[in-house]
Amino acid sequence: MKTILMVLFGVLFVFSSAQAAPLRVVTTTEDLAAIAREVGGLLVEVESMTRGTQDPHFLEARPSLILKASRADLFIEIGLGLEVGWVPAVLVAARNPAIQPGASGYLDVSRDIEPLEIPSAPVDRSQGDVHSLGNPHYWLDPENGEIVSRGIARSLAGLLPDRSQVIEQNQKEFARRLNEAMARWKDRMKPHQGAKVVTYHNSWTYFARRFGLDVVGYVEPKPGVAPSPAHLNQLMALMKQEKVKLIIMEPYFGRSTPDLLSRETGTKVLVLPPSVGGAEGTQTYLDLFDDLTDQLTTALSKGS
Repeated sequence: MKTILMVLFGVLFVFSSAQAAPLRVVTTTEDLAAIAREVGGLLVEVESMTRGTQDPHFLEARPSLILKASRADLFIEIGLGLEVGWVPAVLVAARNPAIQPGASGYLDVSRDIEPLEIPSAPVDRSQGDVHSLGNPHYWLDPENGEIVSRGIARSLAGLLPDRSQVIEQNQKEFARRLNEAMARWKDRMKPHQGAKVVTYHNSWTYFARRFGLDVVGYVEPKPGVAPSPAHLNQLMALMKQEKVKLIIMEPYFGRSTPDLLSRETGTKVLVLPPSVGGAEGTQTYLDLFDDLTDQLTTALSKGS
């Protein structure tokens, strides 16, 4: 009888868990959404407010985004000012007390990150789109992705305390696979340590530090500021002097200026996805770095 009761209890528990509605998680980027799916598994239903092909700096507080936020149980953002131009307006308009800053359903995952490039002096608009709290593109270091997964696991466990063990196991499994993949990525990039590159926007600082690239200049003279002819002339001279291997740019920037630099210096332009979903086959966080390291090693090998 005791055995029968235990079996019945197990069946009822599984049935009730299957019937429970998944926690609704809304993220600002596909990178956060991909990690949240890894950590939450079947316990969550995750939506991103941006696509991997979009620049997350510049969105509008559209009704569709407000509707997503109004229905969310957990809202997750990159932080460090990346989404400051639109997220506050979305949260206010959503009128969802569960996901307002300070509530248990709000998570700024940058709180656990050690930012790079924190300005040493006050920032103003004359300096371009400089973030006063540091460079917000930290997800492009996979080790920061593991830190993000831990923050998401804490928030999910707080909202689903009875499923905290499942969430913890999911996070540990994600971290294990990420660490295994990291060894592969580092090995792939090792022959190109110190390769000199120019990037369009100051997005690749964390990636470059992790994998040993040397970013010697930017197409933008200041973040978010269009280059002048004088800046481009200086940059071309620098690229020739430093024997720059690649110009790296995101898919949402125009190609005319990078192509001009390429023609004048003989440097290849490489369009790389900075986010999950930014290129075909990059549906998970690990997919993203498989694609980035594969494209980079191919391009750098040809340029050697």
